Amino acid sequence: MRRLLIVAGAFVAMTMAVGCKEEDRVGVGNADADLLPTMMTRDVETLVSDSGITKFKITTPVWYVYDEIEKPYWKFPEGLWLEKYDPQLNIEATITADSAIYFKQSQLWRLDGHVDIANTDGKRFLTSQLFWDQRHHKLYSDSFIHIEQPNQILEGYGFDSNEQLTRYNLRSVSGIFPTSAFQPSDGPKGQAEETTEETNQAEDSQTPAASTPQSAPAPSPEPARATADPAASDKPSNSTTPLQLKKANQ
Repeated sequence: MRRLLIVAGAFVAMTMAVGCKEEDRVGVGNADADLLPTMMTRDVETLVSDSGITKFKITTPVWYVYDEIEKPYWKFPEGLWLEKYDPQLNIEATITADSAIYFKQSQLWRLDGHVDIANTDGKRFLTSQLFWDQRHHKLYSDSFIHIEQPNQILEGYGFDSNEQLTRYNLRSVSGIFPTSAFQPSDGPKGQAEETTEETNQAEDSQTPAASTPQSAPAPSPEPARATADPAASDKPSNSTTPLQLKKANQ
């Protein structure tokens, strides 16, 4: 009886060992290191350093880290907000994007979506895709870019710049505009009301008193009234009525 129990116990132990081995092998075989992140973190706000020097701060809803692959990278699929610092920890630029990928080996950022960059000189750069090469200390883009400067607006295709965004080149310029062209205004309605009010004031100042025998001057043309009432602008200002035609024929 004792010998039977020993044999049975050995058989159960061997069966359990074989079962665990099969389960581990199946699990490893189904895992794809290129598809599964090494780490996933939510609601991140962290400082990133290089050689003991703080380079930038990252704020993002989701951060995926793929380290166990041939070309490791970080992925930010739900947006990224980044502050870039100089060696004295002063902010050089702020960057926002709808999504971003950082390739660790090449030290290259790829920013996609609504990419919005602002530097300390009051300049703003808007584009749909931008690359930031940290190894060579430059930024570049092949997409359309909108650049807001204090005195003018530049638009074009293709862009190259240093990391501080203080020296940059627009490869193909498609437009140069004054800054005022992009400032918000009151709109056509507000302009029409203002013009109409000025016209009414001019008419009141030209109208003589009731005791003056001279006839009142004809009212000035009313372009502002036509602007304020779009339906009236479709009618010609010198049209002849049927009653006037009848009197003329008589």
